[in-house]
Amino acid sequence: MIPAAKPLIGDEERAAVDRVLRSGMIAGGPEVAAFESEFAAELVDRRPCVAVNSGTAGSHLGLLAAGVGPGDEVIVPSFTFAATANSVALTGATPVFVDIEAEHFCLDPRAVEAAVTRRTKGVMPVHLYGHPADMTALGDLAARHGLAIYEDAAQAHGAAWQGRPVGTFGQFAMFSLYPTKNMTSGEGGMVSCADDELARQVRLLRNQGMERRYENEVVGFNARMTDVHAAIGREQLKKLPGWTARRQANAAFLDAHLRGVVVPPVAPGATHVYHQYTIRVVGHDRDAFAAELAARGVGSGVYYPIPNHRLPSLAAFAPGLDLPVTEQAAAEALSLPVHPALTEADLEQIATVVNDVAGAGS
Repeated sequence: MIPAAKPLIGDEERAAVDRVLRSGMIAGGPEVAAFESEFAAELVDRRPCVAVNSGTAGSHLGLLAAGVGPGDEVIVPSFTFAATANSVALTGATPVFVDIEAEHFCLDPRAVEAAVTRRTKGVMPVHLYGHPADMTALGDLAARHGLAIYEDAAQAHGAAWQGRPVGTFGQFAMFSLYPTKNMTSGEGGMVSCADDELARQVRLLRNQGMERRYENEVVGFNARMTDVHAAIGREQLKKLPGWTARRQANAAFLDAHLRGVVVPPVAPGATHVYHQYTIRVVGHDRDAFAAELAARGVGSGVYYPIPNHRLPSLAAFAPGLDLPVTEQAAAEALSLPVHPALTEADLEQIATVVNDVAGAGS
């Protein structure tokens, strides 16, 4: 079976973990600070970065640091992982779900504009599957209405819009470092902040409200990243450019060889980093299509079969809401393997099997 995703952990990561364990400084040591600095320099134009223990924690703390809370609304897509809306709801604010645009699975700026109210505090675009949202249109919209932008860049390490890295557009941005992401720290997240004061607030919130021991300034959380995780992340960061190039090359091969399915287009000026290579299965039952791929040795992933606005946990925020483009994506989207571990033979097998299955039902 060719797996849909495959974390790549090498000797360098193992040696880094061993180095930290030998040091005896497992939490709160120098690795976290070094990882934050290196991540900032490599990916977000040296914006101040704060490492946390998960991507969801990063979004939650970022929103709290940005002043989001009860009475506020934050506009979010419904076609994404529930953590996006969860992080808004956990602040006491209201997630407002709107539709995506059909081609790139990202927020539709027209739908965002239609949802703005006097309570709207900000907009949280998701750079889904590694493709950046239209930050030109969303930035213009936010400026017109006096709104903040909070980026969910969980899947978009190294992606860019018109040459500008994702994670540099918003008041803050969150990157996930979960094992299946384009790079990992084992588990964790990184918050890229627009200024030093916001970064300080995130640091306070991640560490029980303290910068100095026992001098608690605010009510905070324990959302710290350990030095063990940071050491893994530092090694992964070194490998990320090569892995990204490999993902892009794999995607180009699939673009050129797949037939009978809709391959993912890339918007002009967008740099797609292909966390997922997500096709649309049209004219077939998507789930049956995926099952047949698996029977022939090709893994795949269905993200996200139930839109957020219909989840039991979040439906109360969206009674009677109709998001037709989201619903269509939820029924048609299927992610194929694109990870850097794929061989030429793997890619040829994926193309052959997908084309055979697509052709069988035509």
